[in-house]
Amino acid sequence: MRVRVLIVAGSDSGGGAGVQADIKTVTSLGAYAATAITAITIQNTQGVFDTLSVPPEFVARQMEAVLDDIGTDAIKVGMLHSAATVEAVARVCQRCRVPIIVDPLMVAKRGEPLLEPGALRVLADRLFPLAALVTPNAPEAELLTGLKVRTADDMESAAERLLELGPAAVLIKGGHIESEDIVDLLQTVDGDQFRFTGKRIESRSTHGIGCTLASAIAVGAAEGLTLKDAVSKARDYVQQALLSAPGFGSGFGPLDHTHPVRSQGRRLVLPMRAKSSRR
Repeated sequence: MRVRVLIVAGSDSGGGAGVQADIKTVTSLGAYAATAITAITIQNTQGVFDTLSVPPEFVARQMEAVLDDIGTDAIKVGMLHSAATVEAVARVCQRCRVPIIVDPLMVAKRGEPLLEPGALRVLADRLFPLAALVTPNAPEAELLTGLKVRTADDMESAAERLLELGPAAVLIKGGHIESEDIVDLLQTVDGDQFRFTGKRIESRSTHGIGCTLASAIAVGAAEGLTLKDAVSKARDYVQQALLSAPGFGSGFGPLDHTHPVRSQGRRLVLPMRAKSSRR
């Protein structure tokens, strides 16, 4: 059966991150994507130039409309921007009995803020306890824990601190840590720990990697995979998307989200257009 993923995230006009990347990822992996838009951004590969928040109650109503009709098998939460939006999303998520994957977006690739300062504590207090998995990168883990995350061992200490905030598991992504290999650390509240290691791929087409990875994990969780297998499958997807990135833009470019579709040689078959005749 085709699984469903409800994406709660901001819009990226450049298409490389945010809800656009999420939809491409979920669809390319064979799942059905529904959305609740939290904010509209003006951005491209060179940066984020402005943000317009969607009213929090409107975000909640988008989620409820999807849940009450289409339903979902997993929820992926990305950019929330404000404390009020975090509260609104958390209220809806409280009644859901599906895996919730939270990507705590705080800053954009070039450092532009994506989460208001007062929203950080609300995010940790209200949404993390509902999450099956939280997926911060190293700088985000530092902001959330107050600990330095500069080595793989630092990641373990930060993961333990993050688990105290209530999520069932934490995945700290090591792409920002200087090393030849990239190590991502998955740690669960049950004490399981898994380290995923891969060679660093030198590329400027890295816009939206975090969004893409979290959405790919959400698909795996919706399919009933273990978190370890969902993360492993998602990392493979992102790695190939990075290797075959199209090179668009003059800044941090987008990934190749649709590579699974092309690799399978699928062709879009259009229905025959009915012939018209005049009488």
